[in-house]
Amino acid sequence: MVLCFLLLEVQECLENASGLCGSLGLNQVEFGKTLNVTKQSVSNWENENIQPSIDMLTKIAKLYSVSADYLLGLENFCSVDVTGLTNEQITHLQLLIDDLRSKNKM
Repeated sequence: MVLCFLLLEVQECLENASGLCGSLGLNQVEFGKTLNVTKQSVSNWENENIQPSIDMLTKIAKLYSVSADYLLGLENFCSVDVTGLTNEQITHLQLLIDDLRSKNKM
């Protein structure tokens, strides 16, 4: 995974991280606070002035329960941790996801 990170464009990783932040309703300041970095650091990542470290990529992935592959654009999907849910609850989530997908196609 480390080699993949080095070979991929940083912008793709940042686009996925930025999209993740947007979907969670976070701005640069809030995103930075969750990672214990400044808004300036987040801005520098987004503007490709500096690259986030591999440790930071790992931290983002763990904090937001997504894979590093998702952040790097190697996966086109995001997984959901259903640990602790009943089979009935998981089925309900799947039905909700299917319903949302069908609405997006309209």
